[in-house]
Amino acid sequence: MEVDPRGPRFGAFISTAVLAVVLVTSSAWLLAAQAAVFAIGAVFGLRYSPYGLLFRKLVRPRLGPPAELEAEAPPRFAQAVGLVFAVAGVAGYAAGLTWLGLVATAAALVAAFLNAAVGFCLGCEMYLLIRRIRPGRQVLVPAHADKEA
Repeated sequence: MEVDPRGPRFGAFISTAVLAVVLVTSSAWLLAAQAAVFAIGAVFGLRYSPYGLLFRKLVRPRLGPPAELEAEAPPRFAQAVGLVFAVAGVAGYAAGLTWLGLVATAAALVAAFLNAAVGFCLGCEMYLLIRRIRPGRQVLVPAHADKEA
């Protein structure tokens, strides 16, 4: 599946705002809501993410068609990375470890801001790096296959 690259960037803009409010308020509930947004995007796809729905219904109709589309897998992976940090932050706030909540939220905020401000998707780059260094799938051939041919 391919997506309009402006959609994830729009979502990153909203995430940046939400995560900034979380840093100011230390609201575990708001961070949990953001974690749910990340979870929906990671598990079900960007088209079902609340921010993706907003983009498709309200923003994209006002824009021209995208110059190009991009694969959905890297931004979905980025959503999963955001989810990990958001869950860690929620756990920190809930356990009274405010420092953990702040650090995890700040890390997610930096990644979201980079995407929103300059279009650099840190999670997407992580995905591509993992794909490059991960060994390819090996096809196992039975030892007797050479003799049959």
